[in-house]
Amino acid sequence: MSTWRSAGLNYVNYSNIAAQVLRRSLKADQKEIAMRRGKSTIRYFYWVQGSMLPEGEKPKQLEKEKA
Repeated sequence: MSTWRSAGLNYVNYSNIAAQVLRRSLKADQKEIAMRRGKSTIRYFYWVQGSMLPEGEKPKQLEKEKA
């Protein structure tokens, strides 16, 4: 059994921890570039009847459910 598995981690968690440790161990000039690369963002796009709605607009059905 893998060490990370016996520690109760899945592979994604293990690789994220290893990447963080590596980024922290770099020299200052390369560390800044690597830290920016480690950030991620999520953007949501909604589709109605096969076409994408403009960014930031939600389907009317979703707005009714939240109200």
